[in-house]
Amino acid sequence: MRKQQGLSGDGDGEWDKWVDDSSVDHRGRPPLRAATGSWRAAMFIILIEFSERLSYFGIATSLMIYLTKVLHQDMKVAAVNSQYWMSVTTLMPLLGGFLADAYLGRFRTVLLSTVVYLLGLVLLAVAQLAPGLRPGGVSVPRVHETLFFVGIYLVSVGTGGHKPALESFGADQFDDGHAGERLQKMSYFNWWNCALCSGVLLGVTVVVYIQERVGWGAATVLLAAVMGCSLVVYLAGWRTYRYRVPQGSPLTPLLRVAVAAVMKRRLQLPADAGQLYEEDDGKKRLLCHTYQLRCLDKAAIFEHGGEVWSGAWHLATVTQVEETKLVVSMVPIWVATLPFGMAAAQVSTFFIKQGMAMDRHLGPHFVLPPASVFALAAVAMIATVALVDKVLEPCLRRATGAERGISVLRRIGVGMAFAVLAMAVAAVVERRRLHSSATMSVFWLVPQFALMGVGDGFALVGLQEYFYDQMPETMRSLGIGLYLSVIGAGSFLSSQLIAAASRLSSHGGRRDGWFGKDLSRSRLDLFYWLLAGISAANLGFYVLVATQYSYKQQTAKAGRVGADKDAAAGDVECVIAAAA
Repeated sequence: MRKQQGLSGDGDGEWDKWVDDSSVDHRGRPPLRAATGSWRAAMFIILIEFSERLSYFGIATSLMIYLTKVLHQDMKVAAVNSQYWMSVTTLMPLLGGFLADAYLGRFRTVLLSTVVYLLGLVLLAVAQLAPGLRPGGVSVPRVHETLFFVGIYLVSVGTGGHKPALESFGADQFDDGHAGERLQKMSYFNWWNCALCSGVLLGVTVVVYIQERVGWGAATVLLAAVMGCSLVVYLAGWRTYRYRVPQGSPLTPLLRVAVAAVMKRRLQLPADAGQLYEEDDGKKRLLCHTYQLRCLDKAAIFEHGGEVWSGAWHLATVTQVEETKLVVSMVPIWVATLPFGMAAAQVSTFFIKQGMAMDRHLGPHFVLPPASVFALAAVAMIATVALVDKVLEPCLRRATGAERGISVLRRIGVGMAFAVLAMAVAAVVERRRLHSSATMSVFWLVPQFALMGVGDGFALVGLQEYFYDQMPETMRSLGIGLYLSVIGAGSFLSSQLIAAASRLSSHGGRRDGWFGKDLSRSRLDLFYWLLAGISAANLGFYVLVATQYSYKQQTAKAGRVGADKDAAAGDVECVIAAAA
């Protein structure tokens, strides 16, 4: 019986000295646990996330204002352009995650994408500061508009590699097979989001203040300088990181399973699942067999009627089959969370636009910048994440005796419920604003921002952990990209919903409809009620899908089953992944 490193988590003996999770150190050797990974490495990675979010939200929350005030676009055109940009920015991580997992590796992907990100910020600064390029009055030079859009879309490309690779690279610093580090990783996603929200908070207050009082160009130069400094910090931690060597396209094994299952579709499955083929190459932990999507199990039939099946496209291991099942099972969850992404898209667009139309005076001399209202959501998210990590999770662990107090899918569902409430409250506040004879205070927006912040604290953190933890080990950057695509696809669907609602409510453009040239001639309250209804109906669908979901189950001891099942059968113990 081969001893499995780190599964006991007791920290004693030679097996606990080295990390045995297929990662390597900066010299390509098995990492020494005491000198690599864990919080000592994760802190470098969390710091660069702080600076990236500072830059991103310094741009994103003011984009609607820039498009309407500087480029003089109508509100509907600006909202569509803003949400298209958000869609691209949050869908690009699918490509970035694939490249990181398959070819570049996560460390190198972060490095290259940060350089692209910096290039985008430099182009924005040039467009906003160079004489002859800056817009003046109602006149906007064509070259300024071109450089501006090229710059923000380079930021999108940079974010596409940065976000999935960086977050998964940080989570890679914790060994799932070591009990202590596994608990640390649960907290990692919480504190990752605290750093993220801290960057958001400064981005929508300090950066936005500089944009309003000093100038857009000065704020962009500051963002570029901070991003450059964070790159230096990231490189400073290279000796402490645990690296994953890319293994080629992670989609190829999934295709092989599908092809093998189709070729053997007429074969009968063995009564004993232990007769299915499995092999331990020592490079990754094995997955236990499950009884969902059993048609895929036929890919792992090793021998049938005296005929031996072999070859990469004719035979798959149980682990490869189970990895394919995991990816297929994620599709309904992904679809069911899209309305949450649609609701989240309103925070940085129409919520900000509402703030522009309200009284933002704080005392006789200070006026709150419209985009700074977004800080309310960031503060609420930070408070929620800290409360969940330090109070709710420990209490639920003691009450249930489970390693995780609340399951990941339940956490996501709670966040989605808060998003429904936020849309309903936003509709009520907007209707009151429309019928108010006096200008309402911007603090009427506190409830809807706070509810979305709490929702993000539950749902976004849960989505990050779900798509990282439940993905196959070779696809974890792609998993983070899939999480981000929930927001991206949600933003895209929101822009399509805006276009459809505008066309129907304006009767083909013959009247203002729900989206006029300004808020006083619009009916955002009806749009918010529409989103609340869609989100509420979808929440029922999500609950149905989530209750049917089967979490990843790993083997506590990897062995060879099928071809050598006599040598290893009975030595395999299945453990449900921590997400449950």
